[in-house]
Amino acid sequence: MDSYLKNILVISFGFTFLFTAYGGLQNLQSSLHSEEGLGVASLSVIYATLILSSMFLPSVIIKKFGCKWTIVGSMFTLIPTSMILGLGAAPLWSAKCTYLTMAGNLYAQKVGKIGKYIVTQYFGIFFLIYRSSGVWGNLIASLVFDQTPNKANLTEADLLCCGTGSCKGNTTNRTVMSKGPSNTLIYTLMGIYTASEILAVLLVTIFLDQISTNQAESEEKSVSSFRSNFLETFRRLKDKRQCLLIPLTMYSGLEQGFLAGDYNKSYVTCALGINFVGYVMICFSATNSLASLLFGKIYQFTGAVLYLSCIIALLLWKPHSNQLALFFIIPAIWGVADAILQTLTNALYGILFEKHKEAAFANYRLWESLGFVIAFGYSTFLSVSIKLYILLTVLIVAMVLYGVVEYLESKMSSGTPHTANQEPITSQQNAQSTNL
Repeated sequence: MDSYLKNILVISFGFTFLFTAYGGLQNLQSSLHSEEGLGVASLSVIYATLILSSMFLPSVIIKKFGCKWTIVGSMFTLIPTSMILGLGAAPLWSAKCTYLTMAGNLYAQKVGKIGKYIVTQYFGIFFLIYRSSGVWGNLIASLVFDQTPNKANLTEADLLCCGTGSCKGNTTNRTVMSKGPSNTLIYTLMGIYTASEILAVLLVTIFLDQISTNQAESEEKSVSSFRSNFLETFRRLKDKRQCLLIPLTMYSGLEQGFLAGDYNKSYVTCALGINFVGYVMICFSATNSLASLLFGKIYQFTGAVLYLSCIIALLLWKPHSNQLALFFIIPAIWGVADAILQTLTNALYGILFEKHKEAAFANYRLWESLGFVIAFGYSTFLSVSIKLYILLTVLIVAMVLYGVVEYLESKMSSGTPHTANQEPITSQQNAQSTNL
């Protein structure tokens, strides 16, 4: 096997094993640790530290240790605590992107092909394998929790507390949420996830080759300093287009935070039980992955219409265990909408800020992470209906301002497509902003 392809497969399967654990646990946090909002609080800490990490750590750590050992070290930090996890996430994803880009360019030089096509192919291979982690992590969780011997028998009164009936002061809902899996099953799941993470670290440590070429060294030397990275990130805010895109970028974090923190807890776990969370989220992961591949050119407002449909449905819906199909249909549609949002927003950032991609995508990670922080931060303080109205409001504002950006670009281009002669950045190449 070609050494370049071997390294791409090593990274791909390493990330798959690692995020099989992380993705599955993120979806369960609000249900497993519902007391005093501990689960969503820990997720909020992760994304808060990710904001700081995105601005400072990646370029410095990659320059110091190289891509391979940045990936290995960041994987180790994903195990102990939420704060360290948040700090390790940005270097992890940045090192992965840098490694794939360098490997693609080096292979293109070797075989005499155009670099951008090989790099795109490598990213495609990576995400084809990596995105399956959402399926495996959720499937493992549901298979383990299906062994729960004392599944709750919910009454009609209990079900009234689910969905928009779920709020902080609802004691009946807290009773329903407390009927979770035994500690034995939780420890079993943690053991499986820990083994998956250890396997990821060993796979990358043993089999991934370090890139140490003149090209890699020159690229690493060109990385911006601490201070210049920080200043350039906020200097981008002088561009009114960047400011207009902030609500849309924050909405990306808000909607993903709601799905992981509130939909799973207040709809799925409340009405069906925690053992169904994994099965339901498999639908989201599957449609999200397929839509990312098939619908890259769908009009941005299509995603907004799908989001609006889901939000309104959740506001009106009174979840009941007899309506099993709806629990799967809503996250499936949400997955398509999320794929459209990520694909076109990332492409938009790459097109509008073509000369300042690094600072632009630092802003993307910053504002999206802030959306996650807010979503997980107010999760335990606001009712589900208020959170849905917040999502609805931010979505409408975001799409109006997005329309303003498109209008400004159409005026500047004087009737010619503003994407001409520029290569858009796909969501696959920048998925670090949406997958921790």
